[in-house]
Amino acid sequence: MKNIAKQLFILLIGFSLINCAKSDENTEANNTQLEVDSNLDDGLIVVSKKQFENENLSFGKLKEASFPTLIKATGLIDVPPNNRAIVSAHIGGYIKNSPLLVGDKVKKGQFLFSIENILFLELQQEYLETSEQLTYLQSEYDRQNEMYKEKISSKKSFLKAESEFNKTQIRYNSLRKKLELLNMNPVLIEKGELSSISSVYAPIGGDITDVNVNTGSYVSPADVIMEIVNTEHIHLEINIFEKDALRIKKGQKVFFSLPESSSEMFEGEVHLIGKSIGIDRTIRVHVHMEEESVNLFLPGMYVQAQIVVSDTVNMALPESAVIDLNDKTYVLQLKSVENDQYLLEKKEVITGSSHENQILIRNFNTLDSSAKYLLDSYNLINKE
Repeated sequence: MKNIAKQLFILLIGFSLINCAKSDENTEANNTQLEVDSNLDDGLIVVSKKQFENENLSFGKLKEASFPTLIKATGLIDVPPNNRAIVSAHIGGYIKNSPLLVGDKVKKGQFLFSIENILFLELQQEYLETSEQLTYLQSEYDRQNEMYKEKISSKKSFLKAESEFNKTQIRYNSLRKKLELLNMNPVLIEKGELSSISSVYAPIGGDITDVNVNTGSYVSPADVIMEIVNTEHIHLEINIFEKDALRIKKGQKVFFSLPESSSEMFEGEVHLIGKSIGIDRTIRVHVHMEEESVNLFLPGMYVQAQIVVSDTVNMALPESAVIDLNDKTYVLQLKSVENDQYLLEKKEVITGSSHENQILIRNFNTLDSSAKYLLDSYNLINKE
């Protein structure tokens, strides 16, 4: 019996200690709750300085901020037509040498590739034959001209010699021009240096963006062999809808981003506006970028843009100061500081558009312009 009584006594003491511990925990929790979320009957919210510091809270003030009216658009990074070159062959043939790859930089006049075709030899042969024929016809024309002047030869003979000479000269000049287009030197050909290979050189400087051939492959004049793009004058081509056309003016600021690769915003300026509406009922707008950002882009990149058509200044607060609760919008205004506690008063506000983390306050005249407003206050007011 004594042992049983002793065990019961120990159990009673244990339960008593556990209840005391729970009571202390509840008291501490209540005290913490009061410190974090104490609401008074007059509508004030109390925040301790300790909580203010622990949660990295801060205050903001009403201030003037810019709120632009924007027109949204989409488009592409592009270059002017003169800065993009499609390289093809004037006469078809087999690729003999093609040392360049996509991404290589080339200068204007730099060797790109060579084409081999037996027709090149036939063209050179025809040129040499025509050149020899032209020399003979030149002397015959001069002879007939002298004889006609001295009335030794008839006018008919003179006109025939003149006609043959002129036709051959035209043919000679045409063949010479063809050889020059094939980058074959007529002077060397006249010296007997013939070749079945034609070299092709870069028409502009820039970057190789496309190569569609391999050594030994056959190409025709219609085939695109290479593409060269010069990105020195890169720009933005965006499309706006017909309904917004009259609001776009030269010189307006443009903000744009590359949604596929970055959320960073870049700036530009409207430079040219299209004068016709496309079949999709849009108008093309040409935008120049800031010079320091040009090298960041590649032609063909998709962009999302916003054109600033007007700009107004209004009173605003940081977006983090404004919270939505029960279909209404509020801010917490600092009423006073007492006993290491911030007394905050809930104020209803009417908001408008937002821009660069600032939100327009339409009823700012009902607020104290010199007061401070708590930032990141959603959790506090939501507990009320």
